Amino acid sequence: MLMPAPRRRRRCPRLRRVLVVVTVCLMVPVLLSLGFALYLQHRLTSQIDRIDGVFAAGPGERPERASGAAADAVNILLLGTDGPSAQWKRGAQRSDAIMILHIDADRRGASVVSIPRDSWVTIPGHGPAKINAAFSYGGPALAVRTIENVTDLRIDHLAVVDWSGFRELTDALGGVTLDVPETVHDSYRDITWTAGRHTMNGDEALDYVGQRAGLPGGDFDRIHRQQHFLSTLLDETLTQELVREPRHAYRILDILTTNLSVDSDWSVGQMRSLLLSLRHLRSAGIGYLTVPVKGTGMEGSQSVVHLDRSGGEELWSAVRDDAVAEWLAANPDSRTPAIVD
Repeated sequence: MLMPAPRRRRRCPRLRRVLVVVTVCLMVPVLLSLGFALYLQHRLTSQIDRIDGVFAAGPGERPERASGAAADAVNILLLGTDGPSAQWKRGAQRSDAIMILHIDADRRGASVVSIPRDSWVTIPGHGPAKINAAFSYGGPALAVRTIENVTDLRIDHLAVVDWSGFRELTDALGGVTLDVPETVHDSYRDITWTAGRHTMNGDEALDYVGQRAGLPGGDFDRIHRQQHFLSTLLDETLTQELVREPRHAYRILDILTTNLSVDSDWSVGQMRSLLLSLRHLRSAGIGYLTVPVKGTGMEGSQSVVHLDRSGGEELWSAVRDDAVAEWLAANPDSRTPAIVD
């Protein structure tokens, strides 16, 4: 006896249409968000100036890469200038701030080591001079080569920041509040900073961190001000609700990228991966210090800073070994004093 074939259940056309509509409604915002994210990434990264030929030294002319557990650490040379580095011309610019950002291999900590711009060093091909003259003589490439010669530390990447970007960022954050430890007068700008807390706008903040005349410690006090300003700016950027509001976050990124130049070897993918790996890093995990110095002196008519070669070798060895925290524990006086809440 033949059994009747089972009847196929007909899908409801209406249900199918509903499923299609729901799927489309769910996919459209996802695709739009993805498209916007890709557009945003392209727009922001396209604003970053690229510097060619930064690591021009030949094989064997550069320090060796770190090995072992320290191999994943990253060293970035940070230079602050008063103009776009992509427009560098011989003799037109000197690096106003020189720092090495060391990012720990585990990405849980970082250190910012400042080098006084008046440090008396040997600049390859030019002889003894102030270290900030390297940028003027030969641009970013010579600046990197000079730093590597002085520190015997391999620089992985270069980032040059136009100081005007900090002015815009400070204003975008509504100002920064800094503690002025003692009343000082800036005779160059004819500004008196009274002791106490000051909420500064962008112009005021740059005037404050740029002061040298009238500071008891001269350029060393200036370095401390720069470090405290950067630390406070980072705190404000990370803790304010601005970073959770897309419109304001875009504004911050827009300011940073339009005032930033990096080596052309640093790809967008590498930058993105590095930023993602730092998602657990907090401002409290960043230490600020200054390279050991012997003191100041004169070279001809120039007032210069003489570096402590022995102390410096110990510090740079600690950086190479990814052991800056241990070095700081043994040399607490090298840490920048905390004068900013």
